[in-house]
Amino acid sequence: MDVSKFFPMWDKLTPAQQQQLSQSATSRTEKKGTVLHHGSVDCAGLFLIQSGQLRAYILSDEGREITIYRLFEMDICLFSASCMMKSIQFEITIEAEKDTEFWSIPPDVYKQIMEESAPLANYTSEIMATHFSDAMWLIEQVMWKSFDKRLAAFLLEESALDGSNTLKITHEAIGNHLGTAREVVTRMLRYFQNEGIVKLTRGSVEIIDTKKLTQLGQ
Repeated sequence: MDVSKFFPMWDKLTPAQQQQLSQSATSRTEKKGTVLHHGSVDCAGLFLIQSGQLRAYILSDEGREITIYRLFEMDICLFSASCMMKSIQFEITIEAEKDTEFWSIPPDVYKQIMEESAPLANYTSEIMATHFSDAMWLIEQVMWKSFDKRLAAFLLEESALDGSNTLKITHEAIGNHLGTAREVVTRMLRYFQNEGIVKLTRGSVEIIDTKKLTQLGQ
């Protein structure tokens, strides 16, 4: 998979711009759990995801995490190069949720071409708008949706991503995704278990009744 596949407006770039993007891109492979970008002071570069899965999250002053969005194959991670956008600072951490292979483009190279190319600038704005929409959706979920519904929706999403009803995930990890304490997650999962929706074992959650969980998550 080459760099051009990530940009639907590739043919609107000049040959020199295409060559500059392609030649500046560095292929990287990172293991699950590796932090690739941390905070606005870090500018790791633009990430083009070839395979694997990344997670973008923010930290509270108390150290509590909440997932903003995830990135999958053929996605572009823009906030890992947030130094390109001087007027906006993002205290976002990017972590590999699975072993991930990606291209990394230096932010100065991308910024230069973006300033020269209106199609690339417009496409970058589209990516930015998508990420902001994800953030606004999250705010709505936290403010207006009860935790049992958020947890149900999260378990269903994890099941779809893993292709299995048995999720190898700890209560603490779920809390990190949803921005709440492990104890809150444990209490709600035990309630789900009492209702026959899930089965809890050490380090995993098995979905027993997908229909009930789906109804709950709506």
